[in-house]
Amino acid sequence: MDRPPLLVKHLDDTVRRRWDAFVYACPEASFFHLAAWQDIIRDVFRHRTHFLYAERAGEIVAILPLAEVKSRLFGHALTSLPFCAYGGVAGAPDAVAMLEAEAENLARRLGVQHLEYRNLSARHADWPHQDLYVTFRKEIAPDDDANLLAIPRKQRAMVRKGMRNGLVARVDADVERFFPLYAGNVLRHGTPALPKAFFARLLREFGANCEVLTVTDAAGTPMSSVLSFYFRNEVLPYYAGDAPAARELAANDFKYWELMRRAAGRGATLFDFGRSKVGTGPYSFKRNWGFEPQPLAYEYRLYKRDAVPQNNPMNPKYRTLIALWRRLPLRVANALGPHIVRNLG
Repeated sequence: MDRPPLLVKHLDDTVRRRWDAFVYACPEASFFHLAAWQDIIRDVFRHRTHFLYAERAGEIVAILPLAEVKSRLFGHALTSLPFCAYGGVAGAPDAVAMLEAEAENLARRLGVQHLEYRNLSARHADWPHQDLYVTFRKEIAPDDDANLLAIPRKQRAMVRKGMRNGLVARVDADVERFFPLYAGNVLRHGTPALPKAFFARLLREFGANCEVLTVTDAAGTPMSSVLSFYFRNEVLPYYAGDAPAARELAANDFKYWELMRRAAGRGATLFDFGRSKVGTGPYSFKRNWGFEPQPLAYEYRLYKRDAVPQNNPMNPKYRTLIALWRRLPLRVANALGPHIVRNLG
């Protein structure tokens, strides 16, 4: 007997629950495949979204979330998924092939310069790929002592230093303490900040699966903060910021230890330290915690480009702009930043 045909459809509000149920059940899917990202990318950043799914006999068997980013400065792309570390297609092999074929047809109809998949694992060995990004993922134990001992000795000493300095970590109900630390941190690195409304939206959309943890010094002054996602058995610290004084107090180290400890208490068994660029400070910091880098398979189908785009701070052509950005007053940078960063993704 012939199998029912596969049908390719676009996500709408009537399908959101079934889409998310598929995401939680599919091993290849990530937190960034959840349906809420469609609304966030469309409403906050004003990008057109194309969340595709394949259905057989009324059952979702594969998904591919896409967004179109169109910028005079950085080009025209169809990406799975901007502002997200992981993306790409997930599901049954025959349905995956159909969705990828539909994505290529869509890319050509839209006239984009390239199609990008942000895969955890390589899918297309013959496609151009990006070697810049890695991720850091490691299992954690339910026991605090075991997790502390798993941190290499020098980094463990920094965690203990933070403890001795009387630092305090608390979960915040909003982003009011987080945002100034984040915005100041990215300004010092010479990059524009995402809008405050974006982080507030993340808290609203994901509820208990999105959490802000802020560390203060003994006097109650915010020193370091991180916004994390929870998905299945994983915790993913994704956005963070620190005050200049945080380094001397070891507040950054203490922050991630507290997050790991609290996540284990919530039942998490995997700590995803997130994406970093090879050769940067965050890359070295995560390795010092005993995490090994895992290359991310960012794959590209090029249509109107000769090479993989390098829209990131490591590109030498942006050095002058980065230097100028660092000199802006924070208020000015926060006002201008969202108009620029929405086109980076």
